[in-house]
Amino acid sequence: MLSATPETGLGAAPLIIGVDEAGRGPLAGPVVAAAVVLCKPCPAGLDDSKRLSSKRRGELEPQIRARCGWGLAVVEPAEIDRINIFQATMLAMTLAVARLVEALGCEPSQVLIDGNMTPHGRHPDWRWAQARPIVGGDGKEKCIGAASILAKEHRDRLMRAAAEAHPHYGWDRNMGYGTAEHLDALRRHGPTPLHRRSFAPVAQVDLFAGEAA
Repeated sequence: MLSATPETGLGAAPLIIGVDEAGRGPLAGPVVAAAVVLCKPCPAGLDDSKRLSSKRRGELEPQIRARCGWGLAVVEPAEIDRINIFQATMLAMTLAVARLVEALGCEPSQVLIDGNMTPHGRHPDWRWAQARPIVGGDGKEKCIGAASILAKEHRDRLMRAAAEAHPHYGWDRNMGYGTAEHLDALRRHGPTPLHRRSFAPVAQVDLFAGEAA
């Protein structure tokens, strides 16, 4: 499931959607975006996912899924390589908001996005011109914090599952980021289909492999 409405309905809460992404920087795996509208009762303790422990994120995620309206979008590595990571992030945000709006059956009054820009004018399917970027928004707006938790937890699950199929790279620990362990395994075993070949460390391994051949 990539979107849902809250179990108790929307109530009288204003339709303010918070948007965040996870996975712009890793060398492997998808980029994931989430869009969340808060409803009452709002889960307590929402914050930037990076400030929360793994245990606390794991406790909050099911509460957000049950009590809030949400949408998720996953853009895979092949698409990231085709359109670049910036455009892939804009696409993921656009899809996440579109899925949430479709699930809610109505348009939001505001869309708040973590960061310094929005997909407006940067992705052709983005239609929420009133969207507002907020630098550090995942720690300032609870709806963005909730989106950051959903995006990170969903992506982390995907990477832990991928680690079972590709155990050499430590993805269950580094989530695809370029740690020393990951880079060493990349040099030893080469890239997988989940690696982003447009990212420099992966591209360099491909280049050296080609020269060696």
